[in-house]
Amino acid sequence: MNIMDFNVKKLAADAGTFLSRAVQFTEEKLGQAEKTELDAHLENLLSKAECTKIWTEKIMKQTEVLLQPNPNARIEEFVYEKLDRKAPSRINNPELLGQYMIDAGTEFGPGTAYGNALIKCGETQKRIGTADRELIQTSALNFLTPLRNFIEGDYKTISKERKLLQNKRLDLDAAKTRLKKAKAAETRASQLNSARLEGDNIMVNFSYMLNFLHVKWLKIWAEEVTKSEQELRITQSEFDRQAEITRLLLEGISSTHAHHLRCLNDFVEAQMTYYAQCYQYMLDLQKQLGSFPSNYHCNNNQTSVAPMPSASSNVIGSSALTSTSGLVIASPSNLVDLKECSGSRKARVLYDYDAANSSELSLLADEVITVFSVVGMDSDWLMGERGNQKGRVPITYLELLN
Repeated sequence: MNIMDFNVKKLAADAGTFLSRAVQFTEEKLGQAEKTELDAHLENLLSKAECTKIWTEKIMKQTEVLLQPNPNARIEEFVYEKLDRKAPSRINNPELLGQYMIDAGTEFGPGTAYGNALIKCGETQKRIGTADRELIQTSALNFLTPLRNFIEGDYKTISKERKLLQNKRLDLDAAKTRLKKAKAAETRASQLNSARLEGDNIMVNFSYMLNFLHVKWLKIWAEEVTKSEQELRITQSEFDRQAEITRLLLEGISSTHAHHLRCLNDFVEAQMTYYAQCYQYMLDLQKQLGSFPSNYHCNNNQTSVAPMPSASSNVIGSSALTSTSGLVIASPSNLVDLKECSGSRKARVLYDYDAANSSELSLLADEVITVFSVVGMDSDWLMGERGNQKGRVPITYLELLN
């Protein structure tokens, strides 16, 4: 029975507190009550925390999209994560493409040029798929998990304390309002005319009753003022304490930024490793494809793969890969003689080239120019000369002539 009485009293007290906060909040919105403003430093910390939360969520979600473009797969992984179960292993797109290529090459015959090339490409695609899987795992562990821990852990704690601070602020302002009203009522009561009325007994008795009620009223409002002042001191102390707790939590945002910076570096390193692996895989694949007869190579143009030279060819570079912009990634192997030689050689231009600045020479496909090396020049460039025009030219755009 006592427990029930206690629960009822606590419920009534909580309901009264909630009602008091609601009234204070409503009057503030209507401009009928004063509001205690937080100090500028605390406001800046709150703004910084909110900004960090918003951008962390956006970066985290977009990183998930980058690593796993399939929305259904992301939903499945999210469900398994919430169920605290490991998601089943799923073949990714490069691995699936690689398997299709290997199956097709086997069907066409490994002894044929096309079948052999498909098998080699398929094996490379599967290696890229493995590298992609490693990138996802590393990024999820070193980058996404710390961001998610901040959103679901640290920021939830900050939000909880921030809400508690808001409630303490409402309690403080409500106490200030009650004290203000009590003092105003006490002042009005003390100003009432308490003079005794003269006249017959009825009027005298009536005057006595008024004076008696007046004294009681003054006493009641004096007690109300004292009670309100005590309540104000308590709510002010609780508000100050909560503001300090919230401030200490918010100041940890700077440490969060430093931690996220380290995680970002780990993410960049994981991407760098992934792209370096893919680049090396493709270089190896290109060298393997270069061993096929020349009639299986693609045509020379700026939007395709450059022809792979045979061992006896004098095309500059043993492997060259052109992008859609005409740029070439090459590993030259037969330039040692020309680099060490002080003389000049004739060379045919393989592709059109637009000079990037005044130190370079623009080239037209199939024209013949004179090239020579210059001491100290980058290994990917030679000095080209056409008539009275002279400038640097990329070696991978040239074919030396006998």
